[in-house]
Amino acid sequence: MEVEIGIGKSGRRAYGFDDIAIVPSRRTRDPEDVDITWEVDAYKFELPMMAAAMDGVVSPSTAIEIGRLGGLACLNLEGLWTRYEDPDAVYEEIAALPPEKATRRMQELYDEPIKEELIPQRIREIKAGGVTAAASLTPQRVEQYAKHVLDAELDLLVVQGTVVSAEHVSHDPARQPLNLKKFIREFELPVIVGGCASYSTALHLMRTGAVGVLVGVGPGHACTTRGVLGIGVPQATAIADAAGARIRHLDETGVYVHVIADGGMSTGGDIAKAIACGADSVMIGSPLATAYESPGRGFHWGMATFHPTLPRGARVFAGQKATLAEILTGPAHENDGTLNLFGGLRTSMATTGYETVKEFQKAEVMVAPALKTEGKSLQRAQGIGMA
Repeated sequence: MEVEIGIGKSGRRAYGFDDIAIVPSRRTRDPEDVDITWEVDAYKFELPMMAAAMDGVVSPSTAIEIGRLGGLACLNLEGLWTRYEDPDAVYEEIAALPPEKATRRMQELYDEPIKEELIPQRIREIKAGGVTAAASLTPQRVEQYAKHVLDAELDLLVVQGTVVSAEHVSHDPARQPLNLKKFIREFELPVIVGGCASYSTALHLMRTGAVGVLVGVGPGHACTTRGVLGIGVPQATAIADAAGARIRHLDETGVYVHVIADGGMSTGGDIAKAIACGADSVMIGSPLATAYESPGRGFHWGMATFHPTLPRGARVFAGQKATLAEILTGPAHENDGTLNLFGGLRTSMATTGYETVKEFQKAEVMVAPALKTEGKSLQRAQGIGMA
């Protein structure tokens, strides 16, 4: 149903995770009987998650550790790990920057050219750890570096930008935009693409032949796209719309394309809601930035934070609170839902009676603006729990 914004403009009402609740069903299960595994293309993961391709989160060593824990980490092939042979000193400097100087100095640090020989080197470092290797490139550079990706035998390529469309239009004859459909059809590896935030864009991206679509424009903790550009869709609605596109694409082609919720999740409850809205998996960044092992030293920043002319991200302090294992699979020693994220998902599914992720996508949800405040006055007053 559309809401009148003014006489000349109407729009749909959209919802974020805080606006909705998962409704318990008539059945419950034991958490041990719940299956949260995720299969995409030829790969199977014990956890339905990807670590976001952000320099404060994923290094070759954290990619290996996340893989051993059952997840999939995505390395940014245009970040610090391919600009510097040893970026450790750069990370130390970024962590020490005062807030008022962080963006400007990061622009300078990221002005260091990408060293093409480091692309296959980093991929091989991850693969040497015995885990599935995923890495990201922007649409502008994917054709330039595709050969290095293939040479290193990457497992999954993510073509990622703030917004990725299947049809980029340019009036400049010197700029030949990436033909995403042609590239994916001819590329030898499975490709995940994103981000998007609408039914039509998700459907067009699915028609390119991608195995998965990232859904999310601007919800991340370090992202300022919604403020700088004024664009975005709240995640619950964006995911549900993309899930609707997945149904249509499946009906048309018989091909199932995975919907991956990208951003806006900081608790196990958020992840559960993302899947209940239709996601097959989630891509998370800021929760992992708080891990002791993460390279950002407790700081987190997005892929557009250091853009040379129009930054659309901020270096935020996430803190350091636990190990990667504790964040992903527990045990939790906090009561705010930020640890044992996938234990939270498993328990949510068990409590509502669903055995698999596919079943949980069909869970009943309702609009519930009082969900996080009802009966929580003492928590808010004391700054604990859900406050």
